[in-house]
Amino acid sequence: MGFFKSLKEGLKKTRDGIMGQIDALFKRFTKVDEELFEELEELLIAADVGMLTSEKICDTLRDKVKKTGTKDPQEVRGLLVETIAEMLEGDMELKLDTKPSVILVIGVNGVGKTTTIGKLCSKFRKEGRKVVIAAADTFRAAAIEQLEVWAERAKCDIVKHTEGSDPAAVVFDGISAAKARKADILVCDTAGRLHNKKHLMDELAKINRVIDREAPDCDREVLLVLDATTGQNAINQARAFKDAAGLTGIILTKLDGTARGGVVLAIKEELGVPVKFIGVGEKIDDLQPFNPKAFAAALFENTDKIGDFDIKLYEDEDEEDGGEDGE
Repeated sequence: MGFFKSLKEGLKKTRDGIMGQIDALFKRFTKVDEELFEELEELLIAADVGMLTSEKICDTLRDKVKKTGTKDPQEVRGLLVETIAEMLEGDMELKLDTKPSVILVIGVNGVGKTTTIGKLCSKFRKEGRKVVIAAADTFRAAAIEQLEVWAERAKCDIVKHTEGSDPAAVVFDGISAAKARKADILVCDTAGRLHNKKHLMDELAKINRVIDREAPDCDREVLLVLDATTGQNAINQARAFKDAAGLTGIILTKLDGTARGGVVLAIKEELGVPVKFIGVGEKIDDLQPFNPKAFAAALFENTDKIGDFDIKLYEDEDEEDGGEDGE
């Protein structure tokens, strides 16, 4: 399945839900007026886009309609897709230029953190990078066991201690192993206890001090895994983690299982934290680098082009890469 087709299929529930109502809205109206914008804003809020972000989208659309003299509601629909793509742009790429680079993966239990780590590591390995995993979620024995399964599947080395060990000590050993084995990336799992627990934040701070001391010049990404099905609660989690953990990006999982795909916009706009990966299925290749234009296009199935972005070209590139991984 091509990249865009996979993304479009993964966003089906969102598209069939509120986004479908937005499509119907543009078809129902015969002129562009304030009533159209008011109804659009209400539908965006219902799609978990958030009140502030929905207001900003509609204000931007009003300005574009005024500047372009647009009178056809279907043309406003195109401007909406364009606006969504523009708002989601910025800082999607991981900065992993040093050897080793370090990725801290954080998030509460149940969001798909362990699975996400496995999929990330598989992606890196297929890119030709050597990866070491540090199993620093020592709070649950099951977390270590699950990570071992994924490490084997992704063909990556893993550094682990026993349940209850000091997570920072695991990260210390992980850094040592990554250096000794000349790894490109060290991926560190961290505890998934509730985000409002002070000891978890203290634990993350200790891990960061170890990295500062042992790998002071390494590139570092701090990625928060969020479950899209939780809607606005995902934003609350991101807000709680943002300052305490120094987030550099979001990985949004389970988008295929929810009609709340609009939460991507709220996260980016309200928190200023970029979404770097999205999960749109259970397969190992269903964790995809976030592409704002492709995402905006997939929300509105009939949109083939947005500016200079051509969906067909994007699918051709995917087919040249050889399609799905058989693992």
